[in-house]
Amino acid sequence: MKKSKFVTFLLWFSGVIALAIGSCLLFIPVTFQASAGIVLADDPGLLSEMRGPGGFIFVSGGIMIIGAIRPAFTFTALILCCVLYLSYGISRVLSVVLDGMPGETIVAAMVAELVIGALCLIALFKFRNPDYNKS
Repeated sequence: MKKSKFVTFLLWFSGVIALAIGSCLLFIPVTFQASAGIVLADDPGLLSEMRGPGGFIFVSGGIMIIGAIRPAFTFTALILCCVLYLSYGISRVLSVVLDGMPGETIVAAMVAELVIGALCLIALFKFRNPDYNKS
């Protein structure tokens, strides 16, 4: 896979966001969700349901950053970036359809996830082409 400055930046950017979100969900889920107007009860099961995806998001962010640094991991990192961000974004769109419009913070997250996921998908298809010449 050919790598460009755009792909490197995209993986760094996506990875740092995923690391930040993942670490907040892992270590301060009540505070983090409160920043979006979501009140979590002091329920170990509910907190576990927050921390579980937080761990996955955190590790995914690390893989994205490794993909930005090491060319051997770039393709895998871009696929993971597409899967993570597009699955969250599309799931939120489905939630809007089924459940109604959430607060502004969640809508902003949905838009960001869809944009980042789409950019990663474009990068995946553009830069995997062996005829692509690095600029």
